Amino acid sequence: MSLHEAMLYEKQSEGKVKCCLCARRCLISDDATGFCLVRQNKGGVLYTLNYGKAVSAGVDPISKKPLSHFNPGALVMSIAAAGCNFRCQFCDNWMISQDKEIAGNPFPPEEVVKSAKNAGCQGISYTYTEPTIFMEYAHDTAKLAHDAGLFNTFVSNGYMTPEAVKTIAPYLDAATIDFKGGGDPDFYKSVMAVPSVEPIYETLKELKLHGVHIELTNLVVPKVGDSLDRIREMAKWIKNYLGADTPFHLLRFHPEYKMTTIPATGVKEMEQAYLTAKNQGLNYVYMGNVPGHPGENTYCPNCDTAVIKRNSFDITKWNLTLDMRCPVCGQQIPIKGKLYQNNQGFPYSLF
Repeated sequence: MSLHEAMLYEKQSEGKVKCCLCARRCLISDDATGFCLVRQNKGGVLYTLNYGKAVSAGVDPISKKPLSHFNPGALVMSIAAAGCNFRCQFCDNWMISQDKEIAGNPFPPEEVVKSAKNAGCQGISYTYTEPTIFMEYAHDTAKLAHDAGLFNTFVSNGYMTPEAVKTIAPYLDAATIDFKGGGDPDFYKSVMAVPSVEPIYETLKELKLHGVHIELTNLVVPKVGDSLDRIREMAKWIKNYLGADTPFHLLRFHPEYKMTTIPATGVKEMEQAYLTAKNQGLNYVYMGNVPGHPGENTYCPNCDTAVIKRNSFDITKWNLTLDMRCPVCGQQIPIKGKLYQNNQGFPYSLF
């Protein structure tokens, strides 16, 4: 693909440009790239180097994102482009997010939408790396997707500017915002090279303001990022600013990349984190990466009936009325969209 001029930047003196896409707001000299490695200043013009180049594409169940309260059972075409604005030492996708080469297969927006329709998907998810830093690609694809009757979801670290949120929000239907280590600022600095956590909270407020469906995750990392106090404070913040019905997924850590000496999170520790979040008044807390655990299920907050049962990415029992109410007590369960009953056999990769 040819060079594509970037969105959201400001020209500065001496040929420099300021990128206004992610919260780093990199000041980039001529012929240099930003922290993400995929936005380059050429002669005072900022270009995105990963436009239309997918490093990963495939069909996923929406539950993999994870999104549990948005069009359950739907299939999404998941796409990613190279690069990231974080340097997580535990990254699952470090091969594509941390590579200094701008790899990828040509997969322009119109082809993404066409492939999604042909595969029987109901939506497109921008995921695996950080969609903020392939915003131009995501934006153009998302616009075409809406025209074709598909929904769009981001799986993001949330480290974007308010300008970026406003740019994508008209075409963004749902977002999973991923926290790590309970949002501990020291953990973010030392393990992820992120200077401040505050922009993520501002992104969440902005997304809510624009009516985007939000679900949150938090990776529970043993020893260095498993503080119950942090989880307690995060749950309080979610309830106060996003609402008690906001789904909150606690994810089990598995050793990866540069953190292979830290063990997987124990199930007991996951259960403690789960109860800690629930005890702050959140109605829909989930445990992730613990297949078959009751913490994967959706429970009625009024009578505690299991209204949706899950095993990993699969819905194993659907026990809601047509208008998304608990069949026992009539409590409204906040599910956005409808239940899709797709065939099994997903996820699968295109490349």
